Amino acid sequence: MKVIKIGGGCLNGKKTIARIVDLIEEKAKGHIIVVSALNGVTDMLISGMDIALEQEDAIPRLISRLKAQHINIAKHLIHSRSALAQCTKDIGKMLHQLERLLYGLNFTREITPRLYDVISSYGERFSAQLLTSILRSRGLPVVHRAPHKIGMITDGKFSDATAKLKQTSRQLKQHLKPTNGPDTITFIPGFFGVSPQGDITTFGRGGTDYSAAVVATAMNAGLLEIWKDVDGFMSADPRLVPEAGLIPVLSYEEAAELAYFGAKILHPRSVEPVRTKNINIEIKNTLNPDAAGSLITAKSPRSKSIIKSVAYDMDIAVLKVHASGVGARPGILAQVAGKLTENGINIRSVITSQTCISLLLSLGDVDTGRAALAKLKPRPYRRIEVLNDIALISIVGDGILRKTGIAARCFTAVANCGVNVEMISFGPSRAALYFLTKQKDLTTAVNAIHSTFFSSPRCTPNPG
Repeated sequence: MKVIKIGGGCLNGKKTIARIVDLIEEKAKGHIIVVSALNGVTDMLISGMDIALEQEDAIPRLISRLKAQHINIAKHLIHSRSALAQCTKDIGKMLHQLERLLYGLNFTREITPRLYDVISSYGERFSAQLLTSILRSRGLPVVHRAPHKIGMITDGKFSDATAKLKQTSRQLKQHLKPTNGPDTITFIPGFFGVSPQGDITTFGRGGTDYSAAVVATAMNAGLLEIWKDVDGFMSADPRLVPEAGLIPVLSYEEAAELAYFGAKILHPRSVEPVRTKNINIEIKNTLNPDAAGSLITAKSPRSKSIIKSVAYDMDIAVLKVHASGVGARPGILAQVAGKLTENGINIRSVITSQTCISLLLSLGDVDTGRAALAKLKPRPYRRIEVLNDIALISIVGDGILRKTGIAARCFTAVANCGVNVEMISFGPSRAALYFLTKQKDLTTAVNAIHSTFFSSPRCTPNPG
């Protein structure tokens, strides 16, 4: 048995979903499928909460849009009147529940973390029910099991939950094994679980990958397949480096680093559960389902150059906290990090020196972060500086720390192309080196490194 995760990019429009349904019928019998929301639905739910907070009369319009998006697909793919009527009834029941939650939100005038997670989980609930109805209308044995009903137990942290693997394994085996026949297709909504207190808690944006990994681990699956609309991990972004090639095999460590600082193929937390059971992950392209894709394993063959990929991330900013002796004074880093955490800000990385703490944040968090630190009393710093016109470039490959000369070749390559490196981190991970450049230098830097390790060194001017 394997677990298949279907992402929202594969659930985008009637024609695309029709192809996915055909693939499920062909390749998913006897397996468990963990699904994302239809493309754009989670964003619609999140923005809809803000609108519902202020405008009660906007709630029916949101419900109508959600109904139309799902029922129009059902009408296109379900040809039995009775099956379509049942699908409409099942989704309508969920829409009614959602509508009541939105009216409650408007009445209380508050989006609590609990309410936010419950409402944002409905996209996956709708898509799982829709696909279940479509496949049932074709006469296939299909079951639909909700995470909060089958015991996907979490630690209870809203919007960033972590599954409790031991409890979840016991519960999922108890609830899923009796219905998991050799031809049965089991659909589970991704993205959320339930706390020991019974609260819906989500795994964060992109968390359906993590959900699928948890299910695969709990059920001792032979394989976790991630269905995407791309071939897999690449040696660089083909939009920047046209000659970039597919990476056929990566280690857990390499995949996690690429996912965290650059490539958006996989949620970075997805490797956490499966590595405890040595379960492989395969990335498969639904547009080219027979292609090899990328395989993620406990160990991968080391390439001649060590480097597997050059990735980048432009959703990054640096908050620099300047103070004399800041690197040696006890407690300052804890104060700074604690204040950011209080304000719901994730610190992606930290680099310290004697005069400065540099915190890497998502671009959208940097202004909130600066405002939060300004409230520290007494102030433990001299001034705060923000760098927001930067890009993060990561070089990933197992053994990068042990191979002499990798860093030197990398920085020589970018220097020879006239790129100035703003900041470097090398050592925290055994599989990655990353550094910052100005955004205007991104294309030149990525091409300089990729050509150095994969072909012949060259400099590519940045566009414009």
